[in-house]
Amino acid sequence: MKRIFEVALGILAAIGGFVDIGDIVFNTAAGATFGYELLWAVLLGAIGIMVFSEMSGRVALVAGRPVLEEVRQRKGFGFGLATLIASQLTNLLTCAAEIGGVAIVLQLLLGLPYRGLVLAAVLGLVVVVKILPFNWIERIFGFGGLMLIAFSVAAFKLHPDWGEVGNGFVPSIDTHSTLIWGYFVVGLVSATLMPYEVYFYSSGVIEDGWKPPTDIHMNRITAVLGFGLGAFLSFSLIIVSAEFFLPHGIDPEFLGTVALAAQSPLGQIGLLVGLGGILLAISGAAIDTALSGAYNLSQFFGWEWGKYRRAKEAPVFTLGWIVFFLLGGVIILTGIDPVKLTEYSVIFGVVVMPLTYLPILLLASDETYMGKYVSGRFSAGLGWLYFGIIVILALTAMPLMVLTNMGQG
Repeated sequence: MKRIFEVALGILAAIGGFVDIGDIVFNTAAGATFGYELLWAVLLGAIGIMVFSEMSGRVALVAGRPVLEEVRQRKGFGFGLATLIASQLTNLLTCAAEIGGVAIVLQLLLGLPYRGLVLAAVLGLVVVVKILPFNWIERIFGFGGLMLIAFSVAAFKLHPDWGEVGNGFVPSIDTHSTLIWGYFVVGLVSATLMPYEVYFYSSGVIEDGWKPPTDIHMNRITAVLGFGLGAFLSFSLIIVSAEFFLPHGIDPEFLGTVALAAQSPLGQIGLLVGLGGILLAISGAAIDTALSGAYNLSQFFGWEWGKYRRAKEAPVFTLGWIVFFLLGGVIILTGIDPVKLTEYSVIFGVVVMPLTYLPILLLASDETYMGKYVSGRFSAGLGWLYFGIIVILALTAMPLMVLTNMGQG
């Protein structure tokens, strides 16, 4: 049973990375626009985040220190500072978008004013992170986010053509709208590889007290199962969107519209379970990003950190995640659309993504540093292949965003 709960780390990281507010709308928009054609892009991103999460967790296990601290020590202050600044900006934008998403779902459920619910969301998230230990945050939001399985059930109930679904895992180019197709490919792959996921995951490995050699295999299992489950949920969103929204020409640009895809085949229960899953998933993502920001800041400068420490033992860390929530709330109260904000954060995140993943790849492949836990030829080769993909994504993300007006054509 303990081992099952330990997998919650991967589930929380995956739910918060794969299925945050931007991904929910992005996946459904992809299905509503291209049908099943882009399922392969989610699979591509899923394998990549499994590879790099396993590497980051393994580095943290062997070193007893998280990734960003190792980046500074091994690659120098300047490189580490550039990585810190880029990751913190991405974390803040994403955290703000998730807070806005929480408020939107609460408004759908309660019918109260949006701005007041933004404040309630910030307060609620602060209280939750303050009073709950790390392992219970993992369990509640990791396993609770699995209510999104309602969309998987809905996908089966809608009776898709499984042959066509299978064809969606084979890459093909849409020649009628190539630029928009390219924008969605970049967005879907990049959203699964957001840097905060590996920072949160590697810090969580230490929070949970994992040690080599006993937890080396658990690290691999958690990365594969956790992010594999996140990918499955993303597949479900694309399939249900292709079956429900595409035939009716509906653009699911709002969270409330997305939830209707579960209501159509499952009724009111499907709607409520779907909204509950969305609420817990994006709340988990907000917590991921706020804690990731606090982890990064404290780890880079060598300050005490960790949810297992009391506030007076790690004051900067505690103040850090509180400030992230507060700043996120302030940003969203300006009136910016949370969904658009998430798309901006994804595009900005992919541009700076090489700063995160190159050090992880180099550290995990360094035999003098990792010893017998160094990456094997297959793992290292797969890592370098994905780093090449990341570089291509980073070079094309901004031009595609501009040329397609963020996928609008």
